[in-house]
Amino acid sequence: MVGVGKNMNKIRVAVVGVGHLGSLHAKIYREIKNCSLVAVCDIDKTRLDQISSALNVAGYTSYEELFDKVDAVSVAAPTKLHYKIAGDFLKHNIHTLVEKPFTPNLKEADSLISLAKENKLILQVGHIERFNSAFAATQKIIKNPKFIECHRLSPFPNRSLDVGAVLDIMIHDLDIILGLVNSKIKKIESVGVNVLTQFEDIANSRITFENGCVANLTASRVSDEIMRKIRIFQEDTYISLDYKEAKACVYKKCGLAITKVDLPIEEEQPLQKELESFIECVINHKEPLVSGPVAREALRVALEIQNQIWQK
Repeated sequence: MVGVGKNMNKIRVAVVGVGHLGSLHAKIYREIKNCSLVAVCDIDKTRLDQISSALNVAGYTSYEELFDKVDAVSVAAPTKLHYKIAGDFLKHNIHTLVEKPFTPNLKEADSLISLAKENKLILQVGHIERFNSAFAATQKIIKNPKFIECHRLSPFPNRSLDVGAVLDIMIHDLDIILGLVNSKIKKIESVGVNVLTQFEDIANSRITFENGCVANLTASRVSDEIMRKIRIFQEDTYISLDYKEAKACVYKKCGLAITKVDLPIEEEQPLQKELESFIECVINHKEPLVSGPVAREALRVALEIQNQIWQK
């Protein structure tokens, strides 16, 4: 493993799993100045050859061949493989970014967190909305939310079908909400149904916090439209975020009137910001915005919601 420091050589990076999301990781790593994409890996030889050729980078069907070639890795393989693959890289002293959902269960998440801590490595989980410019624009405005409403809808994706809508898409909003509400959870009430897969394809959850805040989340991957919105209500203020359009506006009470202000949004790509942040954390050995323990909490709540849905 390369030593860390501001004058170090470029971080050597690989991507394991070059499906839709993994291929985006690989393309972006090629553009980040402080790192060098040295390899991609996938068990699908046809897909692997396509991506490695397009990016002019080495391709491997076995990730074990990368241990002596990289300093950091993105794991974008199916969720059920996250623990095995990420764990093997951490055991070989390689900084690791794991796409969400972190792992299928808390036991595996805890093991990866312990491995990273033991080896003093960066472990980041890919909760991309933390890096959305619309969300960043509202950070200083959101103080004490009383009610939060989230809608995350999309057409059937034909990918990420090894998990249900809760772990696939709702978990994004769970991560955001847990970061916004400074209180423990008091109660969770959830419903969901499967439509096109064996897992829940539509889910709704109502979370009540001990401080009185209530969050209502709806996630669907069988919608005819794409919607990624969150509405946050607090005293005298209503904040509306559109992640898809990267827009944010604030409605505020002024006397008897209500004013609307559109917040300025920087045109940046969330995934690029996420990967740049990962590389910066590796270089400077600083805590990721979405560390293992942070991602574990979102996973814990997501699994509770999932369990409620399937126990009914």
